[in-house]
Amino acid sequence: MAAKRQIVDTDAIPKPFPVMPFPAAVKYGGMVYLSGNIGMDPKTNKLVEGDIRDRTRMIMTIIGNVLKDSGSRFENIIKCNIYLKDMKDFAAMNEAYLEFFPDPKEKPARTCVQVAGLPLGTDVEIECVAHL
Repeated sequence: MAAKRQIVDTDAIPKPFPVMPFPAAVKYGGMVYLSGNIGMDPKTNKLVEGDIRDRTRMIMTIIGNVLKDSGSRFENIIKCNIYLKDMKDFAAMNEAYLEFFPDPKEKPARTCVQVAGLPLGTDVEIECVAHL
C-alpha cells in the first residue's frame, strides 16, 4: 500500500489571508515538509518589527511549533532553504538562526539564496524538511 499524504493543520502559523492557499506542512513517507514561513506573529498576523534577527527568531519559533504539531522536532530537520531579500543580511540572519541549533552536530543541510522579493515585503523566508 502506498504512503498517504497528510496535511498538517495547526494554529502555529499566521493567517494573513482569509483562506490560506497552502498548508503549514505535509507529512508523507516518514517525512514532514514545511511550507515557507516569514517573520509574522501568528497572534497579530503582522510582520515582527525590528530587524532580520527578530523576524528570523519568529520564523524559527513558528517552525518549531509546526514541527511539534507534526510529531517532529528541530533535531529532525534534514534540510533548510533560506531566502533573503538582501545577502547583506546573511550574518545577522545566521546569528538568530544558530540560536536554534546550538549543537554543531545537529545543524541541518542548508541553502541560502538572495531573491528579488518575498511575501508582504519581508526580508527573510525559511522552509524545511524533517523526518518524523
